[in-house]
Amino acid sequence: MTSAVRQNSGEHTRPACWRRRLAVANFLTRGFGKSPALPSAASVPAGRRDQHAGRVCSPASALPPLLLCLLALSPSAFADDPPVSYYREVVPVLKRNCNACHRPGKAKGQLDLTTFSALTKGGKHGETVKAGDAPGSLLWQNITGDEPEMPSEGDPLSKAEVAIIERWIAQGAKDDTPPDAGIHKLSAPPVYPALPSVAALAWSPDGQVIAVSGYHEVLLHSADGERLLGRLVGWSPSIAALAFSADGQLLATAGGATSEYGEIQLWDVAAQKLVRSIRTSNDTVFGVSFSPDGTRVAVGCADKLVRVFAVADGREVMKCDNHIDWVFGTAFSNDGTRLVTASRDRAVKLIDVASGHLIDDVNKARDSVQCLTRHPRENLVVFGDEKGGIRIHKMEPRGGRLAEGDDKENSYIRECERMPGPVHGLSWSADGALIGAACATGEVRLFKAADGKRVATLKGHQGAAFAVAFSPDSTRVATAGYDGQIHLFDTAKGEPIRTFDSVPLTRSVAAVQP
Repeated sequence: MTSAVRQNSGEHTRPACWRRRLAVANFLTRGFGKSPALPSAASVPAGRRDQHAGRVCSPASALPPLLLCLLALSPSAFADDPPVSYYREVVPVLKRNCNACHRPGKAKGQLDLTTFSALTKGGKHGETVKAGDAPGSLLWQNITGDEPEMPSEGDPLSKAEVAIIERWIAQGAKDDTPPDAGIHKLSAPPVYPALPSVAALAWSPDGQVIAVSGYHEVLLHSADGERLLGRLVGWSPSIAALAFSADGQLLATAGGATSEYGEIQLWDVAAQKLVRSIRTSNDTVFGVSFSPDGTRVAVGCADKLVRVFAVADGREVMKCDNHIDWVFGTAFSNDGTRLVTASRDRAVKLIDVASGHLIDDVNKARDSVQCLTRHPRENLVVFGDEKGGIRIHKMEPRGGRLAEGDDKENSYIRECERMPGPVHGLSWSADGALIGAACATGEVRLFKAADGKRVATLKGHQGAAFAVAFSPDSTRVATAGYDGQIHLFDTAKGEPIRTFDSVPLTRSVAAVQP
């Protein structure tokens, strides 16, 4: 812990609050009249010089006792400073420098700095902020000094950032967070002057609906692309992933607001009504998947955690912290007891759902994994990486994970032909025969799952392709990406059937508000 008291001599090295207090003291002293003269060494009897030594050296001893009391009881040193806003000024400083280590998923020292209530609650070392007393606050002590303890990684806070924290505490550490902070609900469906990028697609189990991610909403299109059936307008500005429950009654979204919150939305498809909103983490969530019985839903998170929630009430029923980077994909095993997860940390992991404990890695770490999906019936997964690699594995431990230098990969099945760029989206056809892969170069390719060979290249995308989804009968495949259009292809021939806009540019459809 960095000491709140500076050891260097000289007024210029003292904390800013002390310098301000001296300035206020000098001003107030002049208001009281001429300060009492300090006794000189010559005027003090030899036998009493020692007891006056402290007064001769201490500037505070020249102040009237009443003035000393006033200074001690009031944070008036900052009275002439404009009020510091916790929400507009302090929160951005904490986000930039502190929240990576002090957040719900990784509360170092049991300290969470992502909300005002959590900050003032403190951590295992006690109270973090003492309102009106910056030097006496652990937060201030840890961000100051020659070698500040916080942040533990990266550059120290700048002088301006430290000053913001110092002034805020000295002024009373007040919370001015607006009541509607973090609320992004739209009063009406968004209006699109241009087509937005499409991050996610999902085909309903009955084959009648294609769900498409939009801004603050999911758009429901007819399977032929002729009609817009509905718009599910929700809270999250970003929708990163979509998944239908096996019976098609529910549609789950994964998304959120960057650096603010992650959200899972559960929609009643037939009624086009929001059943439940589950907020979690402090950033966007990804790779949503339903358990086989539809009672649980899993997501990967930007805070490096994997979370599972109960569909019935939104309770978090599992949390795993074995990844060391963002988690982009999840998939349950057939019996729902195991969960496979894929992360930017290059690992695909097998997790016990009941306990949240890691069973083993599925793969040998190679390149950053961007996406994952599973076989429709067998306990197999396929995942794509940043270098264009596509690999099929069993939902089983790779073996020998803890043995240094062990390169076992018992779960490996085969690779598909490498893509020319990062793989952003994957889909496995309902008959298990084909795997579709969307690439950053704009290509979407279809591969035979049995041997990994390419059977078709789907062209026509303007920019990167982000999403791919097969129809339930495996005869058609939908793709989308940067150009904001939905492209329908004939699976057998690899030829285009139809292209349509993901969102309405000139027409509107009544939105269903949560």
